[in-house]
Amino acid sequence: MTIAGVELDLRQAWAHRRESSITAGLALGTPLAFGCLTAGLMLLHDGWIGPRAMAWQFVLGIGMACAVTALPILILLMEKLAILRQPIGQRILRYASLDDIAIWGVLALILMDWVRVGRQLGFFVAFALLGYAFRALMRRLAERDRWYVALIWLTVCAFGADWSGLHFMVGAFLAGAIMDTEWFDQERMDRLRQHVLLVVMPVFFLSTGLRTNWTLGGEAVFVAAGILLVASVGGKLLGAHLAGRLLNWARGEANIIGWLLQTKALIMIIFANILLDKQVISSEAFTALLLMAVASTMLTVSVVAPELQRLREIVLRSN
Repeated sequence: MTIAGVELDLRQAWAHRRESSITAGLALGTPLAFGCLTAGLMLLHDGWIGPRAMAWQFVLGIGMACAVTALPILILLMEKLAILRQPIGQRILRYASLDDIAIWGVLALILMDWVRVGRQLGFFVAFALLGYAFRALMRRLAERDRWYVALIWLTVCAFGADWSGLHFMVGAFLAGAIMDTEWFDQERMDRLRQHVLLVVMPVFFLSTGLRTNWTLGGEAVFVAAGILLVASVGGKLLGAHLAGRLLNWARGEANIIGWLLQTKALIMIIFANILLDKQVISSEAFTALLLMAVASTMLTVSVVAPELQRLREIVLRSN
């Protein structure tokens, strides 16, 4: 999560703020609306909402799960498709980065514990003050020393967020979001991300698999997963096509961008794990979201690769 935060390039997003805000807003808002509608239908049946959740938390949580874009997996897929360093790849990263900020902001709202709201406000105040001092310190350090200080900063933010009642993943993302990409050697950052995904991600997926419950819900889980998949993929594609109409994109661009932005995998599974930990969703809903995330990610390369071959000139000239 911290690496995903470091990958954010808010200055690029600001430089292209009209295009980025329109696209990111539609690519987030449309599947969010579809997901919230699906969650409303799920509330009509018992067994989906968690024991400690209010209806609005469940609806917003499921809706945001449908709107999530998995930034680390998106980067890996674009590397595989050889478009990460191309103009269209950088555009897609800008859109996904803005959506990431919104996603974790909404999660912080969902997890807001009004009994411990003082702690959570204290965490955000402390994060702002310490973040200012942290950035000043990082600018003065040599590049080789920044890696060690960044790990200490990650630990402080994660434990602080967990202490306040937010999830440690929220703190980890915030820790990375205020770091500048140019503070670190890009090749070393790429290697770190690859090693983390190679060594740590399989363990995370294993622990996630152990939490799935196939005996509860039966066929209803698969039906819910299918409906959520339609809401997620359809919403992203509709949002991207609406943005393409407003911004006069070339034919085919919206399809490529929409399919890549609907990639779920890691971030959505993390998001669903947090909702399950906080008992916002039930085990059945978690399993349905997990199936939706895996299916949406498996579809991405198989759909996008032929499109890129057919529309290669778009990739090279997009800006």
